[in-house]
Amino acid sequence: MNILLAVLILFALSFGLVALIPILTIGIALLFVAGAFLVWFLPILIIACSDKTTGGEKVCWILAIIFLSWFAWIFYFFLAPVKPRQHMRHYRRYCSYHNYDY
Repeated sequence: MNILLAVLILFALSFGLVALIPILTIGIALLFVAGAFLVWFLPILIIACSDKTTGGEKVCWILAIIFLSWFAWIFYFFLAPVKPRQHMRHYRRYCSYHNYDY
């Protein structure tokens, strides 16, 4: 009787493990999809939270990321902001007037 019970338990465990394979596979696949989405979404999030650009320029960079992918993100780090900010012009004028190095 004990041998029959042990064989039934072993059969139930092996059947349960085989039944879990599709569920685990779907879970792992969903994790990979979520990870890929996070990697794709990360540059958009970084630009949205950045202080380098504002307003329409920020929207243009985000649209460039969406349509041109990671190349636009690399360009963003090298080229943004496209125009110098207004307050930097005043700061440079002030420093050149007072002979400060900046």
